[in-house]
Amino acid sequence: MSIKPNTVVSLTYELHTTNEEGQQVFVEKADEQNALVFLYGAGMMLPKFEEHLTGLNVGDEYKFELSAADGYGDLDPGAFADLPKDMFKDVDLPNVGDVIPLQDNEGNHFRAGVTAVHDTTISVDLNHPMAGKNLIFGGKILSVREATEEELSHGHAHGADGHAGH
Repeated sequence: MSIKPNTVVSLTYELHTTNEEGQQVFVEKADEQNALVFLYGAGMMLPKFEEHLTGLNVGDEYKFELSAADGYGDLDPGAFADLPKDMFKDVDLPNVGDVIPLQDNEGNHFRAGVTAVHDTTISVDLNHPMAGKNLIFGGKILSVREATEEELSHGHAHGADGHAGH
């Protein structure tokens, strides 16, 4: 069976980006014991990621690169903010490089990277950590099957075999 909408895909992958010198930098991986399992076409994966997998079969290997625009977008120069230090009075002050959890006025949760610590403010980058970076994927297709009716109604896979429900 080939990968198409409404199939459950299990695959391995290694994700790399490139640094300023053009060298590949390892980000993360999913191996056969901890494979990535998802419902193809449900909107949970990057659209261009899925597009590159369309038509592949069990055992096929893949390698492709997504531009920043096709991944998590370009860096938004307006997505930086200075937060008052007194926001952190009940917790330890974050350090440069830390990723901190935040919440907006509507209750939405997101993360920000700390870029500087000043006398009265903490500077944060609100861009996705992978924004502005090309994404280089390589891996192997482990299994492809039709999604169950329950998975289709829930909008996500219930494991490689369809029985890891919730």
